[in-house]
Amino acid sequence: IGMREQFDLLTDLHDLLERSVHHEAPVTLRDGHLIKSGYNEELDELVVLLRDGKKLILDLESKERAATGIAKLKIGFNRVFGYFIEVSKLQSDKVPEHYIRKQTLVNAERFITPELKEFEDKILGAEDKRVDLEYQLFLAIRAQLAENSSRLLKTAQLLAQIDFLSANSEMAHKFNYRRPEMNDGDEILIIEGRHPVIERTLPSGKFVPNDVHLDQSTDEVLIITGPNMAGKSTVLRQTALIVLMAQMGCYVPAQQAEIGIVDRIFTRVGAMDDLRRGQSTFMVEMSETANILNNATEKSLVILDEIGRGTSTYDGLSIAWAVAEDLVQKNGKGVKTLFATHYHELTELAKANKRVQNYSIAVREWQGNIIFLHKLVKGGTSRSYGIQVASLAGVPDNVVHRAEEILREIELGKFGQTADPMANRKKSARIKNHPDQLTLFAPPSDPIRLSLQEMNLDQCAPLDALNTLYALKEMLKN
Repeated sequence: IGMREQFDLLTDLHDLLERSVHHEAPVTLRDGHLIKSGYNEELDELVVLLRDGKKLILDLESKERAATGIAKLKIGFNRVFGYFIEVSKLQSDKVPEHYIRKQTLVNAERFITPELKEFEDKILGAEDKRVDLEYQLFLAIRAQLAENSSRLLKTAQLLAQIDFLSANSEMAHKFNYRRPEMNDGDEILIIEGRHPVIERTLPSGKFVPNDVHLDQSTDEVLIITGPNMAGKSTVLRQTALIVLMAQMGCYVPAQQAEIGIVDRIFTRVGAMDDLRRGQSTFMVEMSETANILNNATEKSLVILDEIGRGTSTYDGLSIAWAVAEDLVQKNGKGVKTLFATHYHELTELAKANKRVQNYSIAVREWQGNIIFLHKLVKGGTSRSYGIQVASLAGVPDNVVHRAEEILREIELGKFGQTADPMANRKKSARIKNHPDQLTLFAPPSDPIRLSLQEMNLDQCAPLDALNTLYALKEMLKN
């Protein structure tokens, strides 16, 4: 049955509420003014009494004057006797028999009648009666609605579905989303994927889309390297969001998407201390990592952003390496994983396992600066551009220059060899704008350097030198 056929317009309940409850009813139920006029006859009478009581007294007074012929008959009120009819003693002989004497004064007589007594009872207790009656009527209306709660909930559920579908339809049309192809396979293919939130914060056409491919055979764990601010985290998050949106039944921000159903999406992104519970950043990070390693399956998608940052460099690298290895080997099938890291040594995993692939976020150097291209490309990178990023972030030039000097000293193994580390500080201007990434392991031997060191330039003929250059050029090609 279609949604249209299932939809209950609740016309009867709508009519009930439209006829009964004030649109601007008070918050407190005992304040009155809950029920509209015309819904209950008794309530309407009470409202008229409260609103037009004085006029009703004058009408009754005129009525009695006409009935008795007593021109100066009047109706009065005091706190002792309530409402009464007063007639002067000169005209007391005209008083009808049904009048009941209430009080005798020097010059007048006061009477009551059954009709006046009834009116008094109504008007004196009208306010309390009105509030109580409105409350009782409201409870009855509420009970009637409660009896139809299953209908209300069903309609609310259908409205929520319509709202969800129409919102997705509008979003897909407005922002050029595409329908993903869902299947039971183990592959995730996203062509020109975009982050649904970040692209809205940028001028039209400025967001750089990226392709992502994951499977269980050749592209299971993607090691993504690159400098801060380049866009690693955005690629990770948009991939997780696209997979999630597809499984919700949404169109997705991509040119094309083929997505195998995943059982869960595990994420470990950002850093957050939980000081109230006594957990450090690293403890939170490791707790979340443990949850992933213990529960992820071959049908899961894992998003890891900078595992191991919360501890020492060597510990962090060791943990990150072991986590990546476990994810690619888990249950003999592995888990589809995007792993962003600054530990460039992790790119060596691709050499030992065909299901691990290296990717990086493209960066270009131009006129002493770096330009982030925000494009995910095949292959790892050996540099983090940390000092350049610090400069872009506004770190003072003297600090940036000093960081470059210290990095060169560390690379040469000289930093800290004197009692005063400041003794290594150079007076010269900057020599190199872009220092190489510091590696944790000894660099491999360089055959070109060895060949040049072994050459005896004093005994080298011009032809020998030319042949040596050709040989070195061939070594570069290999």
